[in-house]
Amino acid sequence: MVEDNEILRENTAEILELANYQVYTCENGKTGVETALKEVPDLIICDIMMPVLDGFGVLHLLQKNPSTQNIPFIFLTARTEHTDFRKGMESGADDYITKPFTGIELLKAVESRIKKADFLKEKLSSGLQGLQELMKAGSPNDLKDLTKDCTNNMYHNKQTVYSEGNRPQSLFYVQKGKIKTYKTNDFGKGLAVGLYTTGDFFGYVALLEGTNYHETAVAMEESEVAIIPIEDFELLINNNQAVSKKFIQLLAKNISEMEEQLLGMAYNSLRKKVATALVTLYNKYNTNEDADFPIDISRDSLASVAGTATESLIRTLSDFKNEKLIKINESVITIVNKRKLENLLN
Repeated sequence: MVEDNEILRENTAEILELANYQVYTCENGKTGVETALKEVPDLIICDIMMPVLDGFGVLHLLQKNPSTQNIPFIFLTARTEHTDFRKGMESGADDYITKPFTGIELLKAVESRIKKADFLKEKLSSGLQGLQELMKAGSPNDLKDLTKDCTNNMYHNKQTVYSEGNRPQSLFYVQKGKIKTYKTNDFGKGLAVGLYTTGDFFGYVALLEGTNYHETAVAMEESEVAIIPIEDFELLINNNQAVSKKFIQLLAKNISEMEEQLLGMAYNSLRKKVATALVTLYNKYNTNEDADFPIDISRDSLASVAGTATESLIRTLSDFKNEKLIKINESVITIVNKRKLENLLN
């Protein structure tokens, strides 16, 4: 609680303490920032007009620090002009309480912001259950069951789910099987840009961007895929700010992984590329952490994951086999020395 008026500061703190909140009080913006960095609270209530450092300065400094940048922030002020509200919200504040206020108004605002912050910190269940949890956190009375009208399609090995350049109409969820997405250059060479298995969503980037697909999705084995209508997806992300933020966080992790993969493809040696591809497939699909997990994938698909020519891949796999890093039985590859593959010099 950052407030330069001692009476208001102490009275507000007392109300919050009666509601079983632990409150730290600060008389100016400078001590407010210092206390927030030290205690890392669950919520900050801050006046705007203060000596030493005003509320906008407090918010600016806290947003620059990773430990405090996501803490819910409520402005408390007597300024009621529309431009003041807009400036406060554009600065990144989560709420705006005007003086005078009642105890109920204060407690409702605090409870609402802490509840949303706790939700954003929660680890969601995987797959469709996690998506349903997101929807329930929004407006359950207005949102229908996301999976209610879903249809499941079966895709054979190498069958296309969607093609680059198509307009997206659905969000896809892997019920079982393996899906890869890839891009093809002018010479027909493919590069895998995404790997998906049971419990994964795919095809969401074009939906979020409002553009056509930038890649092609194809089944790597017999796969069952749930087709979620675009209307349900848009209803989800547009209905509630907290829900949309969490959903984007849930999906952005895959994009970060893809960026790391592409960086490695651009600068790693051939041996490092193949080793990384094998380890990536092992980590992605070995959900039971089986030490002898078999990687059953065509050499063309593996080459597209590694970002190299099929002939070069086959030669490198042969070298790895001779070095006892892997075993090969027809099309099935088993990693023998995962640690050495992970730490292979570039």
